[in-house]
Amino acid sequence: MSKTPDEKTERSQSKLVLDGVPPKRPWWVRLLKFTAWASLTGCTAAAVVGLAIYYKYSQGLPDIPQVDRYWPPIVTEVYTDDAVLAGEFYHHRRKVVPYERIPKRLVQAFIASEDSSFFDHHGVDVLGTARAAFKTISKKLGLGGSVQGGSTLTQQTAKAVLISAEGYKKATAKTLERKIREAILARRLEEALTKEEILYLYLNNVFLGHHSYGVQSAAENYYRKDVRDLTLGEMTLIAGLPQAPSRYSPFRRPEAAKRRRTYVLRRMLVEGMISQAEHDAANAEEVRVYPVEDVFHEFAPYFTEQVRKDVVERYGNPVLLQEGLKIFTTMDSERQRAAQEAVLSGLLAIDKRQGYRGPLQQLQSEEERRAFLEKANKALGDEPLALGRLYVALVTKVDADGKGVDVRVGPHKGRLPLLGMRWARKVNPEGYYPALMLDSVKRTVSVGDVLVVRHVSKDELTDDRVQADKRLEKEIEEGVPLFRLEQEPELQSALVSIDPHRQYLTAMVGGYDFDANEFNRAFQACRQPGSSFKPLVYSAALEMLGWTGASIIVDSPIVEHDPDSGVSWKPDNYSEKFLGDVLLRTALVNSMNIPAVKTFAAVGVKKMAEWSLRLGLTTPMNMDFSAALGSSCVYPYDLASVYATFNRFGRKKPTYFIRKIEDRYGRTLEDHTAFDDAWAPLQDRVAAGYARLFEPGEQVMEPETGFILTTLLRGVVQEGTAVAAQALRKPAAGKTGTTNDSFDTWFAGFSKDLVTVTWVGYDRNEHPLGRYETGGRASLPIWLSYMKAALQGRPQPEFYPPEWLRESVRKLKIERKTGRIASDAKDAVDIWFKKGTEPEEVAPEKGQVDVQDWMMTAP
Repeated sequence: MSKTPDEKTERSQSKLVLDGVPPKRPWWVRLLKFTAWASLTGCTAAAVVGLAIYYKYSQGLPDIPQVDRYWPPIVTEVYTDDAVLAGEFYHHRRKVVPYERIPKRLVQAFIASEDSSFFDHHGVDVLGTARAAFKTISKKLGLGGSVQGGSTLTQQTAKAVLISAEGYKKATAKTLERKIREAILARRLEEALTKEEILYLYLNNVFLGHHSYGVQSAAENYYRKDVRDLTLGEMTLIAGLPQAPSRYSPFRRPEAAKRRRTYVLRRMLVEGMISQAEHDAANAEEVRVYPVEDVFHEFAPYFTEQVRKDVVERYGNPVLLQEGLKIFTTMDSERQRAAQEAVLSGLLAIDKRQGYRGPLQQLQSEEERRAFLEKANKALGDEPLALGRLYVALVTKVDADGKGVDVRVGPHKGRLPLLGMRWARKVNPEGYYPALMLDSVKRTVSVGDVLVVRHVSKDELTDDRVQADKRLEKEIEEGVPLFRLEQEPELQSALVSIDPHRQYLTAMVGGYDFDANEFNRAFQACRQPGSSFKPLVYSAALEMLGWTGASIIVDSPIVEHDPDSGVSWKPDNYSEKFLGDVLLRTALVNSMNIPAVKTFAAVGVKKMAEWSLRLGLTTPMNMDFSAALGSSCVYPYDLASVYATFNRFGRKKPTYFIRKIEDRYGRTLEDHTAFDDAWAPLQDRVAAGYARLFEPGEQVMEPETGFILTTLLRGVVQEGTAVAAQALRKPAAGKTGTTNDSFDTWFAGFSKDLVTVTWVGYDRNEHPLGRYETGGRASLPIWLSYMKAALQGRPQPEFYPPEWLRESVRKLKIERKTGRIASDAKDAVDIWFKKGTEPEEVAPEKGQVDVQDWMMTAP
């Protein structure tokens, strides 16, 4: 009887079992079991490896930034007192703005171009990373595709956090370790922050080229706008920059920037963020960006640099560059512009009086001239000539009669007439400028000369002393461009202007051109003050010796001997004349040297040295009588501070050039606001004004002495060496200063509300100014030009004693020659005295005989 298959199988299995061998399972069962075991083992191993990697690479990761304590390095801003931006200082030009202020379209543009699944992933987009890796590998293998990055916005934010904590080099290294740490940190960011908070960090951190960190900085750098005011085209251009800011720079590669903008717009359209009409309109916009404004160099570089140095010295450079200070200076923007214009125009005028130093270069051959014109044509293009602007011109023809030359300025043909260059005599410090003006151009310029010229109107080329030029008249009728010869000044100047009552440095210029030379002559140039030092000498005599404006000083020759060196010194008056007995007032008003030296000697060298330091000079005085005539160098800022003390009737107070400093949180670090500063907030004026009550300053001389000295300096302007200052048409007082051979010229002067000092000279004293250049001729016009603008529309009172001083001073009419009380107003002058110091002797009336004079002259 045959057995069924099942029975056979069962018997066979039983036999195997009986023989000690287990039955063999089907292959697919064995494969399934192996796969399960391998998967479990692999997952376990991967988990162990993952935990090990996480443990290793998560060590030392920076803390997750708290949004309410997000304090990255930001820009420090410097403002004038009237809130004009004067400079910025930073490592990274970043301005943090709240997320709510960032336009929604701008956020969408970044998401569309950088991370379209931002709101779906958890920090690391695995599929996106894999897709980017596949395309990058395909590109490198020549299989098509493009190189792409796989970093999400969260990962890019994590990278920024790493850069802040570890530095740029380590945080951007192209290593696996860096990517792992970045991914771990990205996951932590996602767990700790909302998506909006991550976007806030990202949009304020992302580098967008040209020193721009964050979208606000980029909006200002590229479009000079607030981020809220950007158009869709501008937003998408900025959103396209993070991938490669240099490659897509709208300044350097506008076409590439436009293509990148088109890509961002297309992605926004695909994602449904904008309509087709919005896409087309934004895509049609021209790429029009503006150079970053360099406010530091363009506005008031000397002033702002002085502020920077002071802040660095007291707070440290890292604080300045990273902590986003708000620095409010005491600078008045209108006065600062007026100061710079006055210095520039004044230096150009004085430099011309020194003579013409020759062309920029001489092009001998026609080939050189053609090459020069080709470059000039390319530089100017079709740009029209602008009146008042400086140009570089090539001389193409010199008139046979010497009446002028033809010039080329790029593609423009023009005329440089004799009237535009009569000043261009040879340099001659001994010559009198008006007598040496040109009557022909033939010996001064030649064909091929490259000149600096200024485009001017016909009204600026008039001189009654020159015979009419018919050719010039014809060219004017035909509209031929006219030019005037200019040259870069070698001379330098400094201007310091102080509001003595607010104690503000309202304007300051340290030289002709900061970019050419950063040396700040207002604070760093120690120069001989000449006769502008004499008021210090006479103030000492008034204060220490009890002298008055009517004290008699003998103006006669003297010789001083130095026993140590064996050198004799014989001072002389500028006029080289001696007047005998003169009043102290007369000596100061006319800047007489001999009386100043004798007054200095009466006070004493040691006492004068101490007095000058007490008044505010910071430099030591020469310990000899030459110091009476200003042989000891001073800084312009120091001299201005001394004259501000005179203006305040002897009360010395500090002068501030920083009004207030706030930190990034708006907390006040220091405040020197004046109570009457109309530009300052009321709370600053009240608080700082109250604090000023406890800073009365130091009364370095009796107020009566200070007032009397001021009235004497008023006489210098009314009838002395500074009469040109009367053109201010406001009461002013001051003193000119000129050193030997005119190496330095000064004018230190003030109205009731403004003290200003100007200096002119050469940095290295290569040679003196022209023989006839004095403080009144060289420096005073700069002072006058500035003061006219600074005090425009601001009436200035006369220098009368304040009410609290009227009981202790008295004004009398004094004879100019004798110092006695005048009985006749003729040839008399008003002089103020401290009560008790006025002269008692009265001059005899007209027709009477002076007994003392009769006895002295009787045989």
